[in-house]
Amino acid sequence: PLSPNPFSMTPGLFITGTNTGVGKTAISTAILRLLAAEGVQAVGLKPIASGSTRSGPGEPLRNADALELQAAAPLELPYEDVNPWCFEPAIAPHLAAEEAGQATPLSSLLEWYQRVTLDAEFALIEGAGGWRVPLYPEGFLSDLPETLGLDVILVVGITLGCLNHARLTVEAIHVAGCCRLLGWIANEIDPAFERQAANLATLERLLGAPPLAITGWTPERSAFGHAVLDVSGGIRLREALLAAVRRG
Repeated sequence: PLSPNPFSMTPGLFITGTNTGVGKTAISTAILRLLAAEGVQAVGLKPIASGSTRSGPGEPLRNADALELQAAAPLELPYEDVNPWCFEPAIAPHLAAEEAGQATPLSSLLEWYQRVTLDAEFALIEGAGGWRVPLYPEGFLSDLPETLGLDVILVVGITLGCLNHARLTVEAIHVAGCCRLLGWIANEIDPAFERQAANLATLERLLGAPPLAITGWTPERSAFGHAVLDVSGGIRLREALLAAVRRG
């Protein structure tokens, strides 16, 4: 596989989650708006997405999450650059890629990243599902941020099982030692989840740091995406992001 010098690449941030459906897109779009407010020329990227639809017969597949990233980014790219591997069935991406006969090797991901970020000051990449999502025919999507040496933010969906998932994800990021974990964001996705405060305190202990932000649950997706900028810890998130941009 291609092994570029990471220092020759556009610096960036990889958004991963403890699972699918934990709010990565809402957090990612909020971060892109924050970067825009700071004057950072950033692009929003979703390399691999499954669960996509067509607006009509003969129209190309489009993924709702990728469209949100495209719209929120300060530096807009053509859809095909934002989301080059777009699959229709809402299944694991590597299975969707296999069914479509489209390989997603690391070398192609690296070439894509280098090409679409040439004019950008910073790049935000939203992952698919959790950290170790498989590629097709081999490897993991996490190979991309690890090879590029990207910063990482972990979105933790606050629900039953999040303690184990969050700790294991952080351990996996640290074991490779290629990425800098900027921190984690607590996303309260389950309004019926009991002992939220106690679980947040446990997460802070298990992950070794307070959250960069805490987003409260809301049934309105549009409001949900903005919440991260306003709630407790938002200042920490802003400082971490600007530090990442400066390091680039």
